[in-house]
Amino acid sequence: MRKAKVVWAQGVTCNGNTHSFFNYKDLAKFFKDFHLLFHPLFKSKESYESLIRKQTKIDFLIIEGAITKDITILERFGKSFDEIITPLIAQSKYVLCMGSCASFGGIFKERDKEKITGLLFSAENKHNVCNVDENKVFNISGCPAHPEWVIDTMYGLVYKQQMAKDELFRPKDHYSHLVHHGCARGEYFEWKVDSVPGNKEGCLFYEDGCKGPMTKGTCNITRWNEVSSKTKVGSPCIGCTDFTFPGKNMFETKTYMSLPAALPLEVPKRAYYSITGIAKSFFIKRLNEKLY
Repeated sequence: MRKAKVVWAQGVTCNGNTHSFFNYKDLAKFFKDFHLLFHPLFKSKESYESLIRKQTKIDFLIIEGAITKDITILERFGKSFDEIITPLIAQSKYVLCMGSCASFGGIFKERDKEKITGLLFSAENKHNVCNVDENKVFNISGCPAHPEWVIDTMYGLVYKQQMAKDELFRPKDHYSHLVHHGCARGEYFEWKVDSVPGNKEGCLFYEDGCKGPMTKGTCNITRWNEVSSKTKVGSPCIGCTDFTFPGKNMFETKTYMSLPAALPLEVPKRAYYSITGIAKSFFIKRLNEKLY
């Protein structure tokens, strides 16, 4: 198989997705099939200038970080990031927005929601901020995105030439499940057994603002380093793959009369409250005794 050519571009970023990607366990195998022509943090024969000047054909353009408009971040060019990546996008077969910043603006959009955006979405959910061909764009949201989601998408596109996307242009293979699926605390959720501060048992949804039941991602199925996830180590899901991330009151559960205001995805409010009331009326000794 011909090595697919990959170019990595960075906008407004903390480098979190770079750190995530280059800690992937099978990176050696990845580099047997893909040729990384350029990454701005690594020494390379190429540069933004040379790639654009030579009109290099690119198989995968990976964009990390939010897109900036009217903000000069590359002094050599005297241009904003969207002006730099526009020709690179035109030269690319596929564009992968790695992380929630490149996908939706992420944390950085909170600084200026008009000038700092994702590639296809602004904070107001307006489509195609940079006027690109949407068919070639895949949003791999997350803070950071799981490297396996990115690499699996790349292999899928190499072999299948197509992958189904959801309404936010995310590959359905990794964004059809909920983060809640596979959670080690699932039984606590079913029986409405709340977590206790300092204890590694109990459900984090009711007291700690866990967004696992309403956030799409395979964090508890495709675990980090095949070992762990936020909820497994006792941290609630913060909904980092969502369009609305980071939101407000990240580690709090807003309630109405002790019932969660935000409900599991697509579960009717009346049905959920009824089930919750019934489940809480039971005392499951095996579960509760672990909390104290």
